[in-house]
Amino acid sequence: MITREMFISEIIAQYPQTISVFRSFGLDCQGCQIADYEDVAHGAGVHEVDIEKLLKALNNVI
Repeated sequence: MITREMFISEIIAQYPQTISVFRSFGLDCQGCQIADYEDVAHGAGVHEVDIEKLLKALNNVI
């Protein structure tokens, strides 16, 4: 299960199928250097993405 505290880079490494989900929310996390240090909650907040909708979509794809 993906949680708001997980680092984006960890999620992408463990679940590459989430890349398309991040992109669908306007988050191009795969190439972002900050993904190594940014958790999902922070990334969603910075990009004004609804964290609950993002988490639901990410968990649905895995």
